[in-house]
Order: sequence, then C-alpha cells, then structure tokens
Amino acid sequence: MSLPPFWVQIVAGLVLGVVLGWITRSHDVLWLHTTLDKVGHIFVQLLKLAVAPLVFFAILVSITNLRKVNNAARLATRTLLWFMITSLIAVVIGIVIGLLTNPGAGTGLTPKDGQKPEHAGSWLDFLTGIIPTDVITPFTELNVLQIVFMAVVAGIAALKLGEKAQPILTFAESVLELLQKALWWVIRLAPIGTVGLIGYAIAEYGWHLIGKYATFTADVYIGCALVMFGVYPLLLATVAKVNPVQFFKGAWPAIQLAFVSRSSVGTMPVTVKVTERLGVPKEYTSFAVPFGATTKMDGCAAIYPALAAIFIAQIFGVELGVKEYVLIALVSVIGSAATAGLTGATVMLTLTLSTLGLPLEGVGLLMAIDPVLDMMRTATNVAGQALVPVIVAAREKILDLDAYHSASASPVDEDESREAERKVSLPPVAA
Repeated sequence: MSLPPFWVQIVAGLVLGVVLGWITRSHDVLWLHTTLDKVGHIFVQLLKLAVAPLVFFAILVSITNLRKVNNAARLATRTLLWFMITSLIAVVIGIVIGLLTNPGAGTGLTPKDGQKPEHAGSWLDFLTGIIPTDVITPFTELNVLQIVFMAVVAGIAALKLGEKAQPILTFAESVLELLQKALWWVIRLAPIGTVGLIGYAIAEYGWHLIGKYATFTADVYIGCALVMFGVYPLLLATVAKVNPVQFFKGAWPAIQLAFVSRSSVGTMPVTVKVTERLGVPKEYTSFAVPFGATTKMDGCAAIYPALAAIFIAQIFGVELGVKEYVLIALVSVIGSAATAGLTGATVMLTLTLSTLGLPLEGVGLLMAIDPVLDMMRTATNVAGQALVPVIVAAREKILDLDAYHSASASPVDEDESREAERKVSLPPVAA
C-alpha cells in the first residue's frame, strides 16, 4: 500500500497535533501531555544529533566544491551580497510593522513580568566566541558558529594543499552522504514529530497566551508572510526573471519541514535537494545552502529582533529614535550568524537588545510565545536560503530553466523514485 504524498502526511500531522493538543488542555489529560512532549522532543533530538557533524562536513565540502565552479569568488561574493540585501529589506519591513502597530501597547505586561535569559549575546562574546578553545567542545556543546569557523579553516587549508588533501576530501564527502542519508530517515518521521511538537505547544501554552501577545504574534507572522510571499516573489520576477509560483512549488517541501522542525540546519538536506531541483548547479548549491543555513536568517535575525526590540522598548517605556532603528538594521545584517540555524532566536535578540541598551529582562517576556513564533520565522529563513542561490544562478546565467520549470515533487518521494529508476535502468553485469 502506497503512502500519501509527504506534504499530505505533514498536514495530517499538523491537524492531528492541534486536535490532540486541544483535547489535552481541555480535559487535562496528563499522559497525553507527556506523550506529546516526548514525541516532539525525540524528533528534535534526532535532528540535532546530526547537526554538528553535518554542518562541519557540509561547509568543508562546500568550500572545496567551489574549485569546480567557474567564477567561484564572484559567486561567493554575490551570494553574501544578496544575503545582506534581503536581510536589510526584511528588517526594514519588521521596523515599519512595529511602528505602525505598537505591539507592546495594551498587553497588560509590565517590566516585572520579564526576566534575564541564562545566556545573553554581546558583540564581544560574538566575536571572541567564534574561535573555539579546543576542537571537541563545539561538537559536544553544539556551538554551530565555532563549528562553522573550524570547517571554513579546514576547507581553505584543503584548497591550499591541493591534491595532497584529496583523501581527506573523499572521506568528508562520504561522511556527508552518510549523514544526509541518516537524516533522511529522521525527516521521514516529520509527520509524527509534527503531532508531538504542535500538540505539545497547544497543550502547554493554549490559545490564551497567543491572545495576550496577539498583536506581536500577528506582526511576526504578517512580517514573515510579506517577505516570503511579497518580497521574494518580487525579486524572483524582477531580478531573477523567473516564475515565482514555480519557486514555491519546488521549495515548498523544505519550507513546510522548516515550519515543523524549527531548525534551518535540520532542514538543510531538504533545502539542498529542492534548490538543486530548482535548477541551481549542484556545486554552487553545496556552497550556498550550507552557508545560508548557518548565516541567512530573514525571520529569526531580521524581522523578529526588529519587532521584539520595539515591543520590549514599549513595555519598559524606552523611547527609540532613528539611531536605534539604524542600529537594529546593522545588527540584523551583520550579526545574523549568531542565530546559527538552531531552534529559537534568543542569542540574536539579546545581541540586539544589548546593542540598543534595552533591558535584557525583556527576553523573558517573549520566551513562552517563542515556539509559536519560531515556526514561521524558520520557514521564512529556509525560503530565503533557497531563494538567494536561485537569484544568483539566474543572474549568472547558470540556472537550468528546464529543471526550474519542472520542479514540483516532494524531495523525499522523488528522491526514492529516482533512485529506484536508476537501479532499474542499470545494465546487467556481464558474467
């Protein structure tokens, strides 16, 4: 018996999670509450299990793969430039929405409701924290930024060594393929994980919490939607000169998984697949997407901190001026790597607040609502991580337009069908 398409499974998991969460909260079903928590927690832990080695080997291989691409330096520069341009647009949208809606007004929240986070980000911590003290701790403590640093250094060193580094690169490529295959198995569990994550969020926080943060929640979702379904299609139509609807057909499997998993890095193998199937050359995709998964965060590092800063400033009665809004934009464009592609955006938020001189206690006001917001933020992040390679590839005339216009199927289902077709089409081995 064939299973329904993967996206149908995800939607079914989403609906079932909402129903079970509502039943749990309405009837105080303790065992169901615990079960939903465990199911969601195990799914996220399985995703995180592969994060550290996946990031390291993906970045290492992506840097060395640039030697196979013509105008590699130009492509890398254009990619980073478009990362910054789209982040700047996103943060401006966040600021404008915040100024128009005053999300901190009428909530009933006071400074006493806030509390300082256990871990706060600052520019000094950000800059000094990039360099690890040893090679083991970043992997055990899942410090993605330090893992990226080591991978970049190793990748550049491998390029300098040339042929001498080939055995290491062959090993790295094999390990990367192994990790991606194992992560595909985890991704197939996404419908079940969806039930646990969504169900637990509703059971734990209920709808009344969203009501208290109604304006702020709506602002984040509207801001992300404007970027994802307004700015991105506009850039695709005017800059890349391709059909925006086709982009979302191709990228949707990664976007929906990001919404559920709340992890750009965990979604990275799917993002790589959909970006390749949108016609972006594999060698360029293997560079752009891993870097995007760790540094390109239009939702978590642009829209959200801008709105959160305005929200917290209003709660604490702090007046923000033009200088502060410019600082928000600069922090969002330059410091987005601090989010590191994991669930949540607390580090980026504390970095923004500390730069503006706003009370870090304000972070505590937003912690409860964070899981609800993080779904839309991460979906926006991943959409942007697929968008930029498409734009750059189109501008550089290396986008396969035939592949772009035909991309539509779920990456999991299509990956398996293509693999099956490849095996069937192999010629028999002569005895």
